[in-house]
Amino acid sequence: MSVPSVSRPGAALCLLLASLSATLGAQRTTPSKPIDPANMDTSCAACSDFFRFANGGWLAKTKIPAAYSSFGSFRELADRNEAVLHDILESDAAAVRARKAEQGSAAWKVGAFYATCMDTAAIDRRSAAALQPELDIIAAVKNRADLAHALGVLEMRAGLAPWSDGSTQDAKDAANTIAGLYQGGLSLPNNEYYSKTDSASVAIRNKFSAHVARMLQLLGDAPDRAAAEARTIVDIETKFARASRTPVELRDPIANYHRMTLAQADSLTPHFSWNAFYAGIGVPGVGRVDVGQPEFFRSFDTLFTTISVDDWKTLLRWRAVHYSAPSLATPFVREDFALEQIFSGATEILPRWKRCVASTDRRLGELLGQEYVKRTFPPVAKARAVKIVDNLVKEFRASIEKLDWMSAPTKQEALIKLDAFTRKIGYPDKWLDYSRLAVVQDDYLTNVRAADGWASHRDWAKIGKPTNRTEWGMTPPTVNAYENPLLNEIVFPAGILQPPFFDANADEAVNYGAMGAVIGHEMSHAFDDQGRQYDKAGNLRDWWSKEDGTRYVAEADKIVKQFDTYTVLDTATHVNGKLTLGENIGDFGGLTIAYAAMERALGNDPRAKIDGFTPEQRFFLGWAQVWREVARPEFLRWQVSSNEHAPPEWRVNGPLSNMPEFRAAWGCKAGDPMVRAGAVLPRIW
Repeated sequence: MSVPSVSRPGAALCLLLASLSATLGAQRTTPSKPIDPANMDTSCAACSDFFRFANGGWLAKTKIPAAYSSFGSFRELADRNEAVLHDILESDAAAVRARKAEQGSAAWKVGAFYATCMDTAAIDRRSAAALQPELDIIAAVKNRADLAHALGVLEMRAGLAPWSDGSTQDAKDAANTIAGLYQGGLSLPNNEYYSKTDSASVAIRNKFSAHVARMLQLLGDAPDRAAAEARTIVDIETKFARASRTPVELRDPIANYHRMTLAQADSLTPHFSWNAFYAGIGVPGVGRVDVGQPEFFRSFDTLFTTISVDDWKTLLRWRAVHYSAPSLATPFVREDFALEQIFSGATEILPRWKRCVASTDRRLGELLGQEYVKRTFPPVAKARAVKIVDNLVKEFRASIEKLDWMSAPTKQEALIKLDAFTRKIGYPDKWLDYSRLAVVQDDYLTNVRAADGWASHRDWAKIGKPTNRTEWGMTPPTVNAYENPLLNEIVFPAGILQPPFFDANADEAVNYGAMGAVIGHEMSHAFDDQGRQYDKAGNLRDWWSKEDGTRYVAEADKIVKQFDTYTVLDTATHVNGKLTLGENIGDFGGLTIAYAAMERALGNDPRAKIDGFTPEQRFFLGWAQVWREVARPEFLRWQVSSNEHAPPEWRVNGPLSNMPEFRAAWGCKAGDPMVRAGAVLPRIW
């Protein structure tokens, strides 16, 4: 399994980009109506609750589709994007069936992969037989030597080892790629789900245990045996959880970096050889490895020797069926959805075609993406997008130069890092080569295994080689964007330049509030509490003066305390200010930079009102409508416990209440809920 990505997702989805020159400081056109008053709730004062003021009408009339955990601007974009991909894949699958596609071509591979995913009759006929190779390997384990060997084989075949591994850019030698080992082994979202004793957490663990038992029954185990096995599995995962770091602890890049030789890694696990493990999966000669959480692997070594071989086999059978369930017969898919429901609250599973589109994009994304780009993102669109990003970088530079709290030496380092940004827009300059990936026409799980194995082998092959700075961490149609501190890059897939993030028919103010702030958000990540610890080349290096670093931490802590006070659902379910700090700094910085860019672009133009709103007001309405969303309680509880993004309500009201620009635009007064001032007001950008 690949090392978790260090990139931070930021926003949006696909399609129209052809008229970008009409916005963000470029040639202007007559704006259309940017804000629909019907989506607002003007009975709620803007200075009291701007999220509801801007979105209250939409919130009141919007229902969450049964298959979704939440619904909002992001999901609306995703649905439109999926429709484009669906059309591509249905056409390619039809060409494969009619033998009109050249075997081995991009269209043939994505079409055949998608077709096997859609062939539920063939999948159901095989039932769990597709898992038999892995189950046979597990069954053949007789002792700990067999177990050690099986862990390597099963990791190579299906990613079943109870940790995360792969290649990783060396955080203190960013020009090179080394091996990485990180904590894992948990089926629930994070370690805290295994330790909390409140009734909700206990109920989740009980539901999880029942789910594991039902899944093992689908493999053929008797109910009593399956129930006992489920208890064993929960007990082992609880032991993994006790040795694991919390989501907040995992956010510290220095505390989670421990480069060592393979011999030093072996000293953490005297009963388990990493040299043998890497040799077994076909990665010989590993010189250095980043062991992110050494205490986890010390604990693993103890568990390797104290947990019985039979119990290890039980755990591995569970991991085999758990990770393959979405690719198996219908009863497995339904039971897998039952686990998902605990955290999503969705009442129906997504339609098969949506799941198959997602699976194809996830595994053959740059093959599928090539046709997607042809249909939706011509070269002229990319050129215009590059210009927009360049304009926001210039504005960020001006902002840094004007900072009065940052000393000259630190400011110079910050500007050097900003100027060194790699900007990836739309799609890769060089597409991945899928020629070695074999796709068959009769077995979906075989195709999944082949694609996942192909990706893993590519990943492992990077170990010991110079860092490849050209690869992308997202596919072109992805509904997202990211900043990667190890590569000092900002990445915007083709899908991000689409309403409501960008609308060629809207005026500049709305586009700056939406797309401009999204671009600024990703740039700001390079200087958030994590990103600021990396230099222009992506190395973990403290380039801050001691005084500037102290000032930054003090100001960031104000944002932590601010978001800690926010709640969802009830007064007891709080947002985690430390977990969401990076995203909250990104929003605050992105809005500040985008607002300044808007004012520069408008220059001395008259501040004309549209629908009664000034450009400054429309800027903030543009941001708020991007984040309109309704969500199920289960999803919100998962989000505040495990996700680094605050719920949308607070991504609007939180940063805006810190901005004097918002206060001035809406005429807010001291004491209004949307006005934070004095000692609690953070000053970063």
